[in-house]
Amino acid sequence: MSPDPPRRGLVLADMAADPLQEFARWFAAAEAEPGIVFAEAVCLSTLGPERTPEGRMVLLKHFDERGFVFYTNLDSAKGAQLAAHPRAGLTFYWQPLGRQVRIRGPVEPVSGGEADAYFASRPRGSRIGAWASDQSRELESRAALEGRVRALEARFADGDVPRPPNWSGFRIVPDAIEFWQEGHARLHDRFGYERDGAGGWTRRRLYP
Repeated sequence: MSPDPPRRGLVLADMAADPLQEFARWFAAAEAEPGIVFAEAVCLSTLGPERTPEGRMVLLKHFDERGFVFYTNLDSAKGAQLAAHPRAGLTFYWQPLGRQVRIRGPVEPVSGGEADAYFASRPRGSRIGAWASDQSRELESRAALEGRVRALEARFADGDVPRPPNWSGFRIVPDAIEFWQEGHARLHDRFGYERDGAGGWTRRRLYP
């Protein structure tokens, strides 16, 4: 079986001047790729105790010119870490496309209205789960968690499930975005964008 032909290399002229527009193109391609189940799955990196780096997978729920949004329990480990060190990184890797995107920047809370609207769109079981989980804390048994779920299902049996007060979202406001495309013989294409201080972006090609 012959090897796959090398991908065409990217040139700077291929890349949009605005990295958020370029991200939208790459994200749409990832969503359209049959071999990618969750294009929105992304590694969130934060600073933990003693400023140690910590990463975990979350789901990107929205992005626009303001930044990249995900939701979580505010009392979780990542919620506490973001409160203490409100900067974070995101790393997407879409293997069938041979593409990676890295994003970093300060983090800000989403508005209550945004959090309410997204929470209301979630399946009822996920909303119950948000109430049931003391995320990141020790759990004595699976049965204890399931018992909490049953109690909450009874509590909210006759009405809607409101957003818990300790559940909301964060927006990463990017100050740097890097696009990486796999190249033949490991001669990858990398393009970095950084804020220029005047509301725009500078972009440059980087060594692989």
